[in-house]
Amino acid sequence: MDIATRVYNHRWKLDPIVRSLIDTDFYKLLMCQSVFTNHRQTQVSFSLINRARHIPLAHLIDEGELRDQLDHIRSLSLSRGESTFLRGNTFYGKRQMFRPDFMEWFEGFRLPPYHLERVGDQYELSFEGPWCESMLWEIPALAVLMELRSRAVLGRMKRFELQVLYARAMTRVWEKIERLQRIEGLRIADFGTRRRHSFLWQDWCVQAMIEGLGDNFAGTSNCLIAMRREVEAIGTNAHELPMVYAALANTDTALTQAPYQVLADWQAEHSGNLRVILPDTFGTQGFLDRAPDWLSDWTGIRIDSGAPEDGAEAAIRWWKARGQDPREKLVIFSDGLDVDRIEALHARFKGRVRVSFGWGTLLTNDFRGLAPADGLAPFSLVCKAVAANGRPTVKLSDNPLKAMGPPDEISRYKRVFGVGEQVAQQVTV
Repeated sequence: MDIATRVYNHRWKLDPIVRSLIDTDFYKLLMCQSVFTNHRQTQVSFSLINRARHIPLAHLIDEGELRDQLDHIRSLSLSRGESTFLRGNTFYGKRQMFRPDFMEWFEGFRLPPYHLERVGDQYELSFEGPWCESMLWEIPALAVLMELRSRAVLGRMKRFELQVLYARAMTRVWEKIERLQRIEGLRIADFGTRRRHSFLWQDWCVQAMIEGLGDNFAGTSNCLIAMRREVEAIGTNAHELPMVYAALANTDTALTQAPYQVLADWQAEHSGNLRVILPDTFGTQGFLDRAPDWLSDWTGIRIDSGAPEDGAEAAIRWWKARGQDPREKLVIFSDGLDVDRIEALHARFKGRVRVSFGWGTLLTNDFRGLAPADGLAPFSLVCKAVAANGRPTVKLSDNPLKAMGPPDEISRYKRVFGVGEQVAQQVTV
């Protein structure tokens, strides 16, 4: 695929950004099945949050084009081939990962309505409905906003500018891969769907990783690309689950137990490498201090906020205190990674734990410094659950700059979960 020529020749009235319901992260489908089983009637609202307010999305992206893209996504349904892939493939060593009742529902699924409003130089985009329906808007909505922003910048560039831009971007990715080739025992996956430059670019990056890293490339979070490129679909669970479970808690005592109820429900359904703890939703250290003993038997922990070194060291101390051998445990780093940090983290923890990396935005959207006025630099755009059955959700994180929720509820959660002073980490992607 000559991506530059494809971009230059884009002149169709509607060039769909999302062409499949499985052009999404694998963990969304795993979580959706869990929600379908345990909370099918829970009503959840999701909202777009642009953490980089200096990026004026409503000035860059035409509202009509945005609506056309969102309306197109609502027309999508699972194809026969996609259904066969989900029903019959082996994921994480398990056949029939997705149960027949869930698949029957998913095969008839269409995304629910959305609400879009322009407010100043930003868009307010939200989705509301049964949790198992509204949750599936998150990834395609982010993909559309990110790619429309890219198209707005690329549309002002000429043919040879585009050729040079993509040549430089490809060279940058390949130079990163060449550095990664030197890391003995590397285990790395593509986690870049949510804030990618474009679908075609993510697909190119995955193919480059397959060729450049061979068996050290674990797979991709993108279900559609995994199917097309015949690699592993990678993913477990996300902050969304404990955020909603916590919002549904009626007492402070129930609130403290909500993160563990999430994992009890998950354990009833999954085993092996799908049993990976994401502990930072309401503070990692407090989560580990209160964690029931059965969680120490799980396969690993994903570190997704705060200083990653601190999170991994806390996990190692916790495993040792619970009589576990950290060398047999998996630590997945997935926050704001690029090659320098991957190299440093691998060197520090190799041999102490099983180290793995989920490489996101700076794999699939590193165009920093390549476009005029740095117009393609990646930025932090998220779509989060903001309410469950009318109650606000909260996320504390290990980085106070990633906290979200009403201020009074944030204060309550900090009190209940015993979160003290936190060190802010710059949020770039």
